[in-house]
Amino acid sequence: MTKSNTTRRSNMLSYIKRKLSESDGGSSVVPVTSSCGGGVSSNKSSSSGTTNSSNSVGGRTSADDLVRKTSQMSMDNEAIAYGEDALLQELGYRNATDLQETIYDLLRGIRDPEKPCTLEDLNVIYEDGIFVQPPTRSNVSVVRIEFNPTVPHCSLATLIGLCIRVKVERGLPHNIKLDIYIKKGAHQTEDEINKQINDKERIAAAMENPNLRELVENCIKDEE
Repeated sequence: MTKSNTTRRSNMLSYIKRKLSESDGGSSVVPVTSSCGGGVSSNKSSSSGTTNSSNSVGGRTSADDLVRKTSQMSMDNEAIAYGEDALLQELGYRNATDLQETIYDLLRGIRDPEKPCTLEDLNVIYEDGIFVQPPTRSNVSVVRIEFNPTVPHCSLATLIGLCIRVKVERGLPHNIKLDIYIKKGAHQTEDEINKQINDKERIAAAMENPNLRELVENCIKDEE
């Protein structure tokens, strides 16, 4: 290998090490040795100044691993997705905020059961009341939605919670764990209502009632 090729390879490996260090929050990187025997030394060395033995033993493998790890990393500081963001991106969202905004867009047009207004108009639904939480152990996204009834004795709070659940579950093309709660202190019987709108059996039974199902459908249908 010519000297210029060796230099280019060394520069490329140095660049890859720097990019991985940045994406890992400054953590140490795997030592790399060029295939021509010219070492790109680790940033960790023994007190005697000798290079870590992994430099020479796994040099070529380390270099190949670094190249493989960065095959999905562009050269313009584009971040690599980890953990929750990676799961959300598999579902088609850029990040948690993107999912939050998607759900808010689904809910904002739900009509109030009594008033000629939407839940957004009445501030029953608000973007800050939608929380994307860490996924379950089985890698299912978790979303908590909080809503604020217009009055503490609202008799339609359960119906509103049911409308929120049906609208989101129908509107998203994937499965999520959905927790719906009344804003703390906003209703006289919030604990009982919270149990009702998060109980699968009660929800299924409610939707089998034709009169209640018709009310829900009228509230959540899209405007023509």
